[in-house]
Amino acid sequence: MKHYKLIIVENDDDERFFMREEFEAFGAFEILGDFINGDTLLEYLEANPSAKPDIILSDLNMPGKNGYDIISSIKLNPRYALTRVVITSTSSVISVREKCLAMGASDYLIKPEIFVDYGAYVREFYQKMQEPG
Repeated sequence: MKHYKLIIVENDDDERFFMREEFEAFGAFEILGDFINGDTLLEYLEANPSAKPDIILSDLNMPGKNGYDIISSIKLNPRYALTRVVITSTSSVISVREKCLAMGASDYLIKPEIFVDYGAYVREFYQKMQEPG
């Protein structure tokens, strides 16, 4: 099983807790950190230049720097330009997904409707990360 270094960016405390719990239980992800928005993520990356996540999983809509800001910041930074950014949201609006992908996101996944469904979400996430990106 391939392992990935993952950072989670999610402003909802409960959602972040359940995401982290399911990613850790799956066994293929090393969680480098979880952050409440893009501001705290970018501060962490700046302060920890040796942090090399394979994937950043970010909520789209957050106070402060949001998912769009994260895509832009990561893709413009030569140190992280090859890091996969996956956006997650409750929105299934096609134009939102297309905008994220056009900006450089590796994928766009719809969040489960209830927290207990994160097991299936993590399995789908892992399978998508196996695809050439």
